[in-house]
Amino acid sequence: MEKLIIDNETLKRTIRRLSYEIVEKNSDIGDVCLIGIKTKGINLAELIKENIKSIEGITLQTGYIDISMYRDDIESNISKEVNKETVPFVVKDKVVILIDDVLYTGRTIRASMDAMIDLGRPKRIELLVLIDRGHRELPIRANYIGKNIPTSSDETIKVTLTDLSKDDKVVIKR
Repeated sequence: MEKLIIDNETLKRTIRRLSYEIVEKNSDIGDVCLIGIKTKGINLAELIKENIKSIEGITLQTGYIDISMYRDDIESNISKEVNKETVPFVVKDKVVILIDDVLYTGRTIRASMDAMIDLGRPKRIELLVLIDRGHRELPIRANYIGKNIPTSSDETIKVTLTDLSKDDKVVIKR
């Protein structure tokens, strides 16, 4: 069973609001960079970058990270090196906003912060999520939240997010 919780128009408004929150909170918006967490965080970061460009006339540096080698639930001998081609700028002394679609246990965000530190030492790391569904296993909290959606552990949140076309939405599956 699937229930629509955010339709396309609400999704557009939510992303626009999150973009304004970033601008309001950061007086020197030029020090901010956006890092999308693969996969859906990448699209969300790009949409926020475009919104901030239309609001402020500034194009923020934007990249993405793949945290699969930093996960603590998979044993791997793969070298823990972030692909610097996907973050083609220096994060040292920047305000880095990590961006993901759903915040659940916090383990993805922990892995993302490990990956960020491997790129350099930012001034500050903040977190933006479209959906916060609860059930934290680690003490992680988002700075920017599109919508809080309390869920049970047997429910899942499915985010469809491309270019904010008519098919983009958020549903809860039971």
